[in-house]
Amino acid sequence: MRIAARAPLLLRIEMPLTPYVFDATAENFQRLVLENSHRGLVMVHFWTPKAGPCMILMPRLVKLAAEYGGKFLLVMLNTDELGVLARKLGVTSVPTVKFFRRGEVVETVHGAESDRHFRALLDRFIVRDSANLHAQGLAAWQHNRVEDAKRMLAAAAVDEPDNPAMPRDLARLLWANGEHEQALLLLASLPADLRAHPEIANLHAHFSLAHAAETAPPDVEALAADAANAEARFRLAAVKLAQDDPASALGMLDALDAEHPQYRNGLVRQALLALFDLLGSEHALTREYRARLSQRLS
Repeated sequence: MRIAARAPLLLRIEMPLTPYVFDATAENFQRLVLENSHRGLVMVHFWTPKAGPCMILMPRLVKLAAEYGGKFLLVMLNTDELGVLARKLGVTSVPTVKFFRRGEVVETVHGAESDRHFRALLDRFIVRDSANLHAQGLAAWQHNRVEDAKRMLAAAAVDEPDNPAMPRDLARLLWANGEHEQALLLLASLPADLRAHPEIANLHAHFSLAHAAETAPPDVEALAADAANAEARFRLAAVKLAQDDPASALGMLDALDAEHPQYRNGLVRQALLALFDLLGSEHALTREYRARLSQRLS
């Protein structure tokens, strides 16, 4: 429906306003919408009681505001009363919904779209609970509240299972707390697509090498003489790395990857890539063994 240049003042539609839903006026728009948008997301519904779609959309948006429990502010702007302001904001038809963040319009929806559409937009702009838990967990870690940090980071990982930052930081915390096997188990138990994420794969490789070195038996070198003993060979490479001998470590890992590429779900290749990253792309050892790896993959 088009907004008329001049519209008669109609009877205001009475509706129960929740703590998250407000009516806009010419006097409160600056504070209610623009200033509040610097604190969080503000959704403005431009409506008129003369348009049926507006009256259908309105209770749906109110329901969403209640469902999200204060994660965004819903503001109702009657274009029959505030037509000049609506046109100034580029609204020429109703229903229109605009999303404000940091004083600016970040998204506009024309018409009464589905609840699913609005939820997708809200989830894009609203900071998820997991992000808050993640931040609180890191803060707790900094203040040596390790158990609180573990609980918060674990909850964040459950709430946002596709975000690699959550298990990454939880694994780092476990490792720093001396819970090495638990950190490795956490990383190894992630879904395959998340395990393959560069940050997760790199961290898992570093932790695996460190753990292999610290748990290597005294006779690891003798055990590694058996070409079929991939575990001993990996441990010996880790020991060499711990002894600051990256050349020997890379040579052993390169040979092991060539002969046992599926060992522990490709862990050896992850370890090679992690060492390339550690040494830097211009290091002579990186160039040599990256070329070897590329040749095998070609």
